[in-house]
Amino acid sequence: MTAPRIAIGPRPASLATDAVVAGGGSIVDVADLPDALVWLDPADMAALGEWLAATPSVRWVQLPFAGVELVAEAGLLDRRHTWTCAKASYAEPVAEHALALALAGLRCLPTRITARSWGTPDGISLYDQKVTILEGGGIAASLLEQLAPFRVEATVVRRRPGLVAGAARTVPVSALHDVLAGSLLVVLALSLTPETVGIIGAPELDLMDTGAWLINVARGRHVDTTALVAALSTGGIAGAALDVTDPEPLPDGHPLWELPNCIVTPHTADTIEMVMPLLAERIRVNVARFAAGEDLVGLVDTEAGY
Repeated sequence: MTAPRIAIGPRPASLATDAVVAGGGSIVDVADLPDALVWLDPADMAALGEWLAATPSVRWVQLPFAGVELVAEAGLLDRRHTWTCAKASYAEPVAEHALALALAGLRCLPTRITARSWGTPDGISLYDQKVTILEGGGIAASLLEQLAPFRVEATVVRRRPGLVAGAARTVPVSALHDVLAGSLLVVLALSLTPETVGIIGAPELDLMDTGAWLINVARGRHVDTTALVAALSTGGIAGAALDVTDPEPLPDGHPLWELPNCIVTPHTADTIEMVMPLLAERIRVNVARFAAGEDLVGLVDTEAGY
């Protein structure tokens, strides 16, 4: 078996070089007709486009992030290459963060952490409650595992049909409005595509219970921020816990910072320290599969955009 020739861009990093070698690949320069490209910069799409244009021999591209909207918006996703991303690699820590945000909101922890007097007892238990999760990918699967001890009744809203382990039911996106009412938690864990931009706006927030919490560990643009501020300000929903925002970073002085029923974390559901070993393992596995002619993990649907 010939070792696949892998270029790493835009610059080598030990996590990737070690993973490529461990997977049975050989590191080559971009000018040496690589078979595949491992891309490590999550933001520089212009450079990625330049590398692809300069390497017509590349058949497979491994991306460092789970969501590929930046690649799609740059017009780089194509059928000529096989594309893989890190989807599902970071699912466990992201799901863990979603659960932590939810429990913090339900148990009023932001208020209690900053309190300097005894205050009024308050809080809601997650046990035996209804939860709605938008999209049934890796984050949803991990979150459902973590929610199992709470005996929640989980509904997954997803584009593709089929049951999701741990969910009581799966419904199509067209049924979203039918499942929002009655859910204590509405968790966003879906990919960002043109169809999912603003998937939670004023109509959806109006359908949610006044005691419900919105949890977003996906992308900020899934939510109409103006509508969310209004719902939080008027008590339309109990609260929101956001690891992602629109705009992002959330500017100082933004209304969301001033709302006591809004928790914001700075896109840290998966920190670089968490991500690096998980990405390295995804690279290693895919290099080994590429060398063996096997199906790759984390394949991107170029038509769907995720």
